[in-house]
Amino acid sequence: MKTKLSACGAMLATGALLMPLFSASSGAYELIVNTEPRPDPWVVNGCEIRPGTDCAGVNLRHADLKGANLAGANLKGADLARADLRHANLKGATLDNANLEGANLEIAFMQGSKARDANLSGANLAHSRSSGADWRGASIRAATLEMMRANKINLEGASLVNSDLQETKLYNANLANADFSGTKQTYTIFQDAVMDGCTGCPLDWQTNDPIWVFENRVKAKRAE
Repeated sequence: MKTKLSACGAMLATGALLMPLFSASSGAYELIVNTEPRPDPWVVNGCEIRPGTDCAGVNLRHADLKGANLAGANLKGADLARADLRHANLKGATLDNANLEGANLEIAFMQGSKARDANLSGANLAHSRSSGADWRGASIRAATLEMMRANKINLEGASLVNSDLQETKLYNANLANADFSGTKQTYTIFQDAVMDGCTGCPLDWQTNDPIWVFENRVKAKRAE
């Protein structure tokens, strides 16, 4: 009996060791945890980090802003080059003319944000959320947008030259006059996107017709 119990204990111990390994390979997003406590109020270079803050033109280069709640913030013209904004909440924030070159925005929430004429070149936007955002005229060159959800985003006149768009969701996006030259478009979804004047866009995607026109054509073909 003692031998059997020892064997069971060994099996349980082995299982306990394997569980973290299984969890790490499960494909779940990495949890970003700040190791240092955030002060209250949280102020970085004169900018109070909070929802709705007014920090236009502020210098936040290289700032550690992981998990920051900046929903509705005014960051127009701010310098956020190489800032760490992983998991940050930037919903409805204004980033017009801001410098986000090389910023880490992985899994950031940017729905409804405004980044018109902003510099996002070299930024990491993988797995971020930017549905309904207005990024007209933005420079997003050589950036990583892999698996970004960007339905209904407005990228009119934006430059995405040499960016990684693998599995990016661009449902109903406005890509008019944008430059997609040299982009990786493996499994990128362009359903119902506006592509007038777009360079490098797959103009033959779904025969370049609205989805309802395409579906009606398929139904008519089947009825023949």
